[in-house]
Amino acid sequence: MRAMQSQHPHEPLHDRDLATRPLAAAEVRIAVSACAVCRTDLHIVDGELADPKLPIIPGHEIIGRITELGPGVERFKIGDRVGVPWLGWTCGVCEFCARGEENLCPYAKFTGYQIDGGYATETIADARFVFRVPDSYSDESAAPLMCAGLIGWRCLKMADHADKLGLYGFGAAAHLIVQVAKVRGQRVFGFVTPGDVKAKEFAMAMGAEWAGDSTEKPPESLDAAIIFAPVGALVPLALAAVRPGGTVVCGGIHMSDVPSFPYEILWGERVLRSVANLTRKDAEEFLAFAGAHRLHTQTTAYALGDANRALDDLREGCLSGAAVLVP
Repeated sequence: MRAMQSQHPHEPLHDRDLATRPLAAAEVRIAVSACAVCRTDLHIVDGELADPKLPIIPGHEIIGRITELGPGVERFKIGDRVGVPWLGWTCGVCEFCARGEENLCPYAKFTGYQIDGGYATETIADARFVFRVPDSYSDESAAPLMCAGLIGWRCLKMADHADKLGLYGFGAAAHLIVQVAKVRGQRVFGFVTPGDVKAKEFAMAMGAEWAGDSTEKPPESLDAAIIFAPVGALVPLALAAVRPGGTVVCGGIHMSDVPSFPYEILWGERVLRSVANLTRKDAEEFLAFAGAHRLHTQTTAYALGDANRALDDLREGCLSGAAVLVP
């Protein structure tokens, strides 16, 4: 197999030809046809997330077809088209798993972080954490559903059905979740990097009714806000933008430090919370929704060998929507 592999943080990925391994029980082998590039991949490659398995093949928004079944796999057959998300394995027996909070399992392993991911021509995944993908999406257009969509869906659930919803950072997740929110009858206000006219236009094109700089106040108080950008300074701004009793959801796995802020903007029973990972229930719910309501995924395709360029473009904010590697 061919793979783009991270051997040390802060270094470019290395193009490698690697030996494959036999499947263990409950595993499937997947020929990768598309893998979206997530900001979490950037955090791993840039050394901002601690203790990755090294060397590691990044990538956790994987679409492909099953080419081999490990012992005990009965959910799938050879040739099935499937998606693989960030959550790649949980213990199933800890207190969190027992409560249906497997996203918080202290023993969890994550695709492209502790488990080799999809920046490759093939990958191996635990069949319990593999999902069928709606037929209405091409491989490339389906790839962003597996994290931008799934994490965005969980964030939207935590926003508690807000009528007026703010989205801070209009990248891969926001451009999908604005469409979901519109289907649900919610009004969406987009917040982008100050002065980024292109991002404002993109937010409006995707369905936001207003788009402004992240430093601006929206024209109306919000019921909830979701912060997708990994910028801690946005937290006080979002809190100030939501009404008393409103909620601010931090959707990223990594964020720069949150600055101190006056208690007044938290007071009034405002809620500040984070979203950590996802559950299999989230995946089942969102993929069913995406199958029933065709979402537009804005993608830019890159060859597998151009993974470093895709990461650079994401790092520099050059993308509208999602980058997708197409092996």
